[in-house]
Formats: sequence, structure tokens, C-alpha cells
Amino acid sequence: MAQKGVQLDQETFSCSICLDLLKDPVTIPCGHSYCMNCIKHFWDREEEKQKLYSCPQCRQTFIPRPVLVKSTMLAVLVEELKKTGLQAAPADHCYAGPEDVVCGVCTGRKLKAIKSCLSCLASYCEKHLQPHYDAAPLKKHKLVAPSKKLQENICSRHDEVMKIFCHTDQQSICYLCTMDEHKGHETVPAAAERTEKQKELEVRRLNIQQRIQDLEKDVKLLQQEVEAINGSADKAVEDSEKMLTELIRLIQKRSSDVKQQVRSQQETEVSRVKELQEKLEQEIAELKRKDAELEQLSHTEDHNQFLHNYPSLSALSESTHSSSINIGPLRYFEDVTAAVSETREKLQDILREEWINISLTVTEEDVLLSPSEPKTRAGFLKYSREITLDPNTAHRYLLLSEGNREVTLMEQQQSYSDHPDRFIEWYQVLSRESLTGCCYWEVEWRGEGVYVAVAYKNISRAGSSDDCLFGLNGKSWSLFCDKNRHLFLYNQVRIPLSGPRSSRVGVYLDHRAGILSFYSVSETMTLLHRVQTTFTQPLYAGLYLLDYKDTAELSKLN
Repeated sequence: MAQKGVQLDQETFSCSICLDLLKDPVTIPCGHSYCMNCIKHFWDREEEKQKLYSCPQCRQTFIPRPVLVKSTMLAVLVEELKKTGLQAAPADHCYAGPEDVVCGVCTGRKLKAIKSCLSCLASYCEKHLQPHYDAAPLKKHKLVAPSKKLQENICSRHDEVMKIFCHTDQQSICYLCTMDEHKGHETVPAAAERTEKQKELEVRRLNIQQRIQDLEKDVKLLQQEVEAINGSADKAVEDSEKMLTELIRLIQKRSSDVKQQVRSQQETEVSRVKELQEKLEQEIAELKRKDAELEQLSHTEDHNQFLHNYPSLSALSESTHSSSINIGPLRYFEDVTAAVSETREKLQDILREEWINISLTVTEEDVLLSPSEPKTRAGFLKYSREITLDPNTAHRYLLLSEGNREVTLMEQQQSYSDHPDRFIEWYQVLSRESLTGCCYWEVEWRGEGVYVAVAYKNISRAGSSDDCLFGLNGKSWSLFCDKNRHLFLYNQVRIPLSGPRSSRVGVYLDHRAGILSFYSVSETMTLLHRVQTTFTQPLYAGLYLLDYKDTAELSKLN
């Protein structure tokens, strides 16, 4: 019986710590797999605080520290998949993955949940959700899209469902809260508050939609402008090419005329000179004949015979040509060359002057280029900000130097005092300065890799959960760089990026416009990724280092 081929996506074989394909894969007692070095580093950090070792994904703890052994089968499978290429999982695959909400009823391998119940505070797959459609009491329950945050609806103090909203403290509470710490506060049912907030939301949506319409009109105008620019440029090129071609054709014709005239005059002059040459040669021959007769007569010994023959010799005719022909240098054609040279110089002067006018006319065309984001590094540097790192936020293994602009991951703790803003688990640090308006800065990094990020100040600091790590939550945006790739991360979404590798990253922020752009900076600037969103709080620059001796520096641009 034929078996259906197994299809797997890359994330299935990725380490959740380094986000790359597994290298020297190991499987720990809870069943999750990691790169051997990644889980070693993770446990090394835990060991320094307490003799307790946990799984970064499910948080199951182990005592003593598990012995790590390379998973040979998994390593072979990863290598084979590298050769053959990873395939996407089938669309109808219904088993839950690491990022999915799982059914709370399934046993064994759990299925994906398709709904969460706000009354039961549980999530269900299609099969286990059916009673909510069939049983009359369950039909009244509120079903929503699958959510991992159902426990956030439970009061941590009283373990009751929070169905009341406290206006005084602006938070959801349970009915028992109204009897103690929220006693006397202004409270309303959560559903009623939702209704009011829903109205506000609709107003905000209308404003956003109106803004979208306005921007779409502007985009349409810009598109029309682009079409007009392209049409005008095409016509200018076509007309200019036509006129310059005519000019070239005229010059070629004049060149042909000059050539023809010179050759014609050459033929006339050569013919005249040859005719004179032939006459002279005939006269020379006649003179030679006369000279021979006279020579012969001069040798006659008989005087009478000499005297008798002498009168019969014809007298020497007068030469029809001057005794000497003085031919000076023929300057006619040199004058032609001089005339052509003079014309050439005049044309060159005209073209040089007129070309300057043409170039200025082209560059001074009134072309509408309205994007606010600069196009050159010089343009970005106009928005450069001097940013320093805040020692109160730095992880204890991070060493700040160069006036708090450079950070290095060390193998020993630094002597920082306790502070509520300090990152406890991840090797991260934030800037001291808040960032609003238009800002630009650059990060120079060395080592295994770096996360170049921006974050709100209220990002979580304690614990090793995703809420603290740059790019894995809704309060931070991050560009991951190493020697082989770039990766953009935001709120659990990972986007692989193309572009040249560089040890320098440029970051441009237009807070008001909601634009965040990352650039690879070398001799040129290459856009790696641009974010268009709405920032609700001031942002802070952030850095996260991966391995010991890794270094990143906020470059001094002024």
C-alpha cells in the first residue's frame, strides 16, 4: 500500500532560541529540541541564578541538569532536508504547531483549536466544539477566535472571571474586587464598557478610513505625476535624438561635399601638371635629337663636307616655356584643412556652451518628488541623533563603553545596582534617549550576530518569555543580523530578508508618519525592510547580543 509522503516546514526543524535550523540537535526530557550550544548557553545562565533548569518553550523544570546527547536521527533528517529542500505542510494539516492554540480537550497529540469559549475559558478543536452547537446551555456561551490569552480573563487575586471594568483604575476586575481594593470605585459591566469603546473605535476607524482615502488621492496624483514625468521625458529624448541625428546627418553630408570638392580639384590640378610635364618631355626629346646631329657634324673631318651640311641643320626653335619652373608648396588643400578645423572649433564651442544650458534645463525641471524619506546617506545624516545606552536597562553581562555608545557581551557579571528597568534574562539594553520625530542612527556590530531594535519603554524586563525579547511581541520591532542572513521580527512574525550583508546597519524612524526603515550600509545604502504602522508611544533604540565577546556600537555620525 502506497504511503503519502511526509511534508514539513522549516519552522518544525528550527531552534526556538537562535531561530535557525537545528545544529547538533539535542532533545531534552520534555521532548523539545534545540541546538546543543543554544540550550547549553541558556542553562548556563539559569545555573548562575539557581540550580534549576527549564525548557525555554514549555517551562518544565529538571533537576539535576540533563545530560545532552546529540540526536543522530534528527541530525540526519535535518541534513537530508537541507539537501532536498523543505516543503510546506499541507493546508489541511490540523495538528497544532508551536505557534497554534491547542484544543484543551484532546489527549495525546493535540489538534488545533478553531474557537475559544469566553465562558468555559477553554479552546476547542472542531470535534470538541460540537457540544457548544448542540447543547442548549452551551449555545449561550461566547465563542471567539482561538486565543492563548484566555487566562487573562481570570482575576489573579480571586480566581474569578473578570466581567467588570473599573473606570477609576482603567482595568478589568471581578465582582469580588469591587468589595475590597476597588470598593467605591466607578465601575461598569465589561460589556457596557466594550460598547462605549467600540463606538470610539468606530470613530477612530472612520478617521483612519478618511485618512486612507486622502492618502489614496495623493497616491493617485503622484501616479499621474509619474506618468506625466515619464511621458515628457520620453518625448524629450525622442525629439532630442531626432534633432541631433539630423545635425549628425548634416555634418556627414558636409563632410562628403568637402571630400568630393577636394577630390575634384585634385583631379583638375593633377591633369594640368601632367599635361605640362608631357610637353616638357617632348621638348627634351627634340633637343636631344638636335644635340646628336650637331655632335655627329662636329666629328666630320672633311671641311668642305662640314661647311656643306652645316646650313642644312635646322635652327634651334625658341622654347615655349620658361627656362625654369619654380613650383612653390601647394597651399590650396591646407587652407581647406584650416577652414574645416576652424569650423570644428566653432562647433565644439557652441556645443560646449549649449550643452551646459541643456544640462541645466534638464536638472531644473519642476519634478514632484514628495517622499519624506531621504534617498542618500547624506540626506539621512541630516536627521542623525546622538544616542547613548542606558546602564539602568543593561543586562548584568553587558559591558558599556565609549561613553555608553558601545556594548560588549562579557563572560562575567558587571557591578550594576538593582533597577526595575534592567533586563534580567536576555542580553539586551535600551537607549537613554527617547525617539520621536525624524531620527537616523547607525549600528556597527562584530561577532556572531546582533538584534538591532526599537521598543516602547514599557516592554517587559523580567523573565525569559517572548514578552521581553526584541521582536517577539507587540512592543518592539527588530532586525536580526548575522554573517549569513537578515531577519525582521515583530510580534512573533519572522520575515527572511534579502540584501547585501554588512557589519553596519542604518535605522531611519519617522515617528509621526509611522515609518521605520532598516538599511544595509556600506559604500551604498540598501533598504532591507520598511515598516508602515502607527506608533502610540515614544520609541527607544535597542540592542541584543548573541554570544560572548559580541560587540555593537551606536556610531558617532556628527
